[in-house]
Parts: sequence; C-alpha cells; structure tokens
Amino acid sequence: MLITLAGVAAGTINTVVGSGTLITFPTLLAFGVPPVTANVSNTVGLVPGSMSGVFGYRRELAGQRSRVLRLGVASLLGGIVGALLLLWLPSSAFDAIVPALIALGVVLVLLGPRIQRSVAARAEARGGIPDHGVWWVWPAVAAAGVYGGYFGAAQGVLLMAILGIGVADSMQRHTATKNVLALLVNAVAALVFIAVADIDWVVAGLIALGSVVGGQIGAGVGRRLPPTLLRAVIAVVGVAALVVLLA
Repeated sequence: MLITLAGVAAGTINTVVGSGTLITFPTLLAFGVPPVTANVSNTVGLVPGSMSGVFGYRRELAGQRSRVLRLGVASLLGGIVGALLLLWLPSSAFDAIVPALIALGVVLVLLGPRIQRSVAARAEARGGIPDHGVWWVWPAVAAAGVYGGYFGAAQGVLLMAILGIGVADSMQRHTATKNVLALLVNAVAALVFIAVADIDWVVAGLIALGSVVGGQIGAGVGRRLPPTLLRAVIAVVGVAALVVLLA
C-alpha cells in the first residue's frame, strides 16, 4: 500500500516537474529492496505514470510534432547511454555531479525569462529561433537523457530549464514536451533494464499502479498553475531534491 501511494506521489510530481524518483526510490530502500534493484524496478514502474502524464497534457502537445520528434531522438540516445552507464559504472560515479546538475537546473529555471530574452535577441540577429530551439538545445536534451537514464531524479527540472531558455514557447507547452522527453528516456532505460537487469516485478507493478493515477492528478494540477507559480514549484522541488541528495 505504501509503495503504491509513493507511486501516486511520484506520478503527480513527475508530470508537473520531475523528481518523483526521490519519493519512490527511498521508499523501496526502506522496504529492504537492494539499491540497484530498487533503481531499475522504479524506472520500469514509473513508465506507465509517464505515459499517463503525457496523455493528460495531450492538448498542450498540439503543433509540437516536429519539435518532439527532433528532441525525442536526443532523449532516446541519451537514455540508452545513461542506462548502460548505470549497469557498467559504480553507483558512486555520479555522486558529485548530480547535486551540481540539479542546482544548475534550479538556477536556470529561476533566471529562465531573463536568459531566454538574451538568447532570443541573439537568435533574432541570426534569423530567429527555430521551432525546435537554438542549436545547443538538442545536445543539452541528449545530456539530460544520459542523466535520466542513469538515475533520473530531477530530470524534469533540467529539461524545463533547457526548454525554457532555448525554445520560444509557453511554460505549459514546455511541460508537455518535457513529459514526452522524460517518457522516452524512462521507456528506453526500462527496456534495457528488463533485458539485462534483475527487476522486482511486484514492486514495479505497485509503483506503476500508483503512478498512473498520479499522472492524471499531476496533469490536472499542473495545467492550472500560472507560469510564475509553475516556475516557483519547479524551483522548490529542485531544491528539495538537492537537499535529499546531499543529506
């Protein structure tokens, strides 16, 4: 029951911001699930919740087909690399860089409007911002995919920072794009884990059940948040993630 409730909370937070892993992963550890098994089972279990969040934000995806397809390739490639790194590298490999990435993401989200105006001004001088964003958005999304495939906590914070600065669109439409990109990363990582890792299917199933419900809750809540408040929520969740990881 507690694992399912953790899945609901994670699905809700993932749809609005990201960082749901910071709820489910410690919950699984508290139930005695080994860390690597907990990580891979959690990734598999959260995929249905990500799909639920994408469905909940389907209205905001209208007109974003080319953007999602282009950036989706970056997320897929990054997710594969990240999942393989999880299997090959020691668990301590990302310990130093993960908090730094989350802190950077929070700062960029808060400063996003000011930075975006500067980026837009430079891009206009070169002919304007393409629909898929300025040139560095694709490699940045791929890098976020590597991180997401490896661990994934606050992946959404990083994606919202990248999209908010490098792509000219609204925060709500960025949230919809972020949900698709995160789904692709989680799905490809889950496929790699299913093929080569030890999945606790009971745990994954309980998380999946909760995260599907949470995805719909998150879509309903997130859509009602004005841009400034959504930015504040992302920052708060990012800081909370940073505190948890550092603690």
